[in-house]
Amino acid sequence: MQTPALPDDLDLDALVAVAREVASTCGRLVVEERPDQLQVAATKTSAVDIVTEMDRRSEDLAHRLLAQLRPDDAIVGEEGLDRAGSSGVTWLVDPIDGTVNYLYDNGEFAVSVAAVLGDAHTDGGFWPVAGAVCNPSTGELFWAGRGLGAHLDRAGTSRTLAAEPATTLADSLVGTGFAYDAGLRARQGVAVARLLPLVRDIRRHGAASLDLCAVAAGRLDCYYEANLNPWDHAAAWVVVEEAGLVVRGPRGGRPTNQLTMAGRSGILDQIEDVISA
Repeated sequence: MQTPALPDDLDLDALVAVAREVASTCGRLVVEERPDQLQVAATKTSAVDIVTEMDRRSEDLAHRLLAQLRPDDAIVGEEGLDRAGSSGVTWLVDPIDGTVNYLYDNGEFAVSVAAVLGDAHTDGGFWPVAGAVCNPSTGELFWAGRGLGAHLDRAGTSRTLAAEPATTLADSLVGTGFAYDAGLRARQGVAVARLLPLVRDIRRHGAASLDLCAVAAGRLDCYYEANLNPWDHAAAWVVVEEAGLVVRGPRGGRPTNQLTMAGRSGILDQIEDVISA
């Protein structure tokens, strides 16, 4: 997978700063203003693919912040509040990644904000250059920019991420997730059953952005999932690669809706062979 050249006038430090601010501010909103009796506001692809009022409020806040901080940039949000731009930069916003966890008051959810170049509406049309993933339950903020390294802020401290995951499949702690479509979920269950005897163990946390960042932080050795959208993985993609690891899709290509993987290349090849059999 070829890495595009970045424009000479692209201010990555500024993009990272905006991503961090928006992700952190929206993260505070969804924790501090979460209703005591949170309800499902709507469903999307299936009856279990849900939206809450706080998804909508978080995305609305992200739009308002980005309009102030980056008025010429485009925005693509999970809940549909898109805005055209003229700068060549588009912001991909997942206002709550892990909405089912959020509904159940499980702390594995995040706000993910990424700056990308290109067509953010398609798998193959964009390239993420900066991003931040905030887990407001833990106070953790993962962030990265191309050439600026990957970092984790928590409790007033910051550390650079440089993961060294397992070198064999048998020693690998593998993260994954499952689609909302029942037919696809059944096929994914068969695939994970083939993989389970070959690895250290499997983890399924329920928020793709946090799973990807967990690979960068050394909390997982690798990760794979199908049926992700660009806003699910764009910010964490930068974090993983700036931590020195690989994010890819089928057969070493770009991450796609068909497959997104993160970790060491050789281990990912082995996992793909097993789950695709």
